[in-house]
Amino acid sequence: MNGVSVFKNGVGRLAEDPGSEVSGGIGRRKVLIHIPTNEVITSYADLERKLSSLGWERYYNDPELLRFHKRSTLDLISVPKDFKKLKSVHMYDIVVKNPNIFKVRDM
Repeated sequence: MNGVSVFKNGVGRLAEDPGSEVSGGIGRRKVLIHIPTNEVITSYADLERKLSSLGWERYYNDPELLRFHKRSTLDLISVPKDFKKLKSVHMYDIVVKNPNIFKVRDM
């Protein structure tokens, strides 16, 4: 078994690429990029503007999450209410549901 054990909050796990997540300020941080403008999304206000222009609408029914729905699809984007808690898994969810509009890049 290859990899490195990473400990966070007293819990250990095996990481294939330990540099892919920020851990205690060390490692590579991921950022969400709006491809048409090459703009880094730095807030939910930025993200909501971009998603709205693509037909996504905001749901207001969850105190823990921000949710966006597109009427023409069954897709739902859910992200934590605190932008600082946005992780690469959330970013990739946005990318998959908006191909050629967003990408994730190492900072």
